[in-house]
Amino acid sequence: MSLEDLLHTTNSRLIRLSEDSEILPFESEDKDLNDFLLNDAKNYLASMLAVTYAIQTDNETIAYFCLSNDNLTKKDGEKSVWNKVNRTIPNEKRRRTYPAVKIGRLAVSKKYARMGFGKLIIESVIAMYIDGKQRAGCRFVTVDAYRQALPFYEKNDFHYLTEKDNDEDTRAMYFDLKAI
Repeated sequence: MSLEDLLHTTNSRLIRLSEDSEILPFESEDKDLNDFLLNDAKNYLASMLAVTYAIQTDNETIAYFCLSNDNLTKKDGEKSVWNKVNRTIPNEKRRRTYPAVKIGRLAVSKKYARMGFGKLIIESVIAMYIDGKQRAGCRFVTVDAYRQALPFYEKNDFHYLTEKDNDEDTRAMYFDLKAI
């Protein structure tokens, strides 16, 4: 099932939030993610730090995600991870930094949890950057995943960028768009 099919099934639509958008009620299992949508998403947009997209019905928000520019940068002491990143890039094109898009937040309402919205959002973000219409080069999708979301991102083919954050509340992960 595609995101378009799921939108049709739930009688919902995907919108790009603007400073004038009405943010409809939303409650996920994470207070920080709820707070971002309800109190910070428009501020990030106004400051040109992130763009938030919401899946909404006429009276509620089903899910949302926000995107911002990012990069993968080689860090000292991470040679094995960086070798894995570089393996798919021709030698003459290898750099210390590669362009990426960051999924800054991704949340699904409790009511719609485990219905496939998260996976379809990831697939939609990937499609945004591999459809040939991207406005700037982008090779990777990154995320700083909350510990409880790690299995979700692993299932969606994200890889850990470092082992140094193994004991942290969030882990840096990446997805190689060229792997598709």
